[in-house]
Parts: sequence; C-alpha cells; structure tokens
Amino acid sequence: MTPSLHPDARDRLYAECARAISEAGTERESLFFSRLALLLFEQVGDEALCRRALADALDALPVPSLSASQ
Repeated sequence: MTPSLHPDARDRLYAECARAISEAGTERESLFFSRLALLLFEQVGDEALCRRALADALDALPVPSLSASQ
C-alpha cells in the first residue's frame, strides 16, 4: 500500500510547488519538473513504480483550458 499525505500536508506542498514553479519561470518550467521527478524517483527507489507513475501521469492528461489561467 502506498502511503498518502494528510490533506493539510498536501495543501502545503501544493502551495510550495506552485511557488517553486513560479520561481523557476516559464522558460525553465520543464527542466524544473524533470529535475523534481528525478529527485523524487531517487526517494522512491523502485524503477518499476516510477515508470508506472510516469504512465499514470500521462494517462488521460487534459489539454490546458484557456479558462484555467483566468
């Protein structure tokens, strides 16, 4: 069973992630996400689990909506 975050911790991490994405800026956003993923993969330490997470993240990935930025 995969441990899950407490909702308060999830909210704090979401806010910190949003701040870090803004700090990285648009031109370094992809690099930031790739580096973050690699660091988290190192913490997980299970290649198969990491590959499954990558596949799950791509599955039914929505197209950004113009209304989402407003």
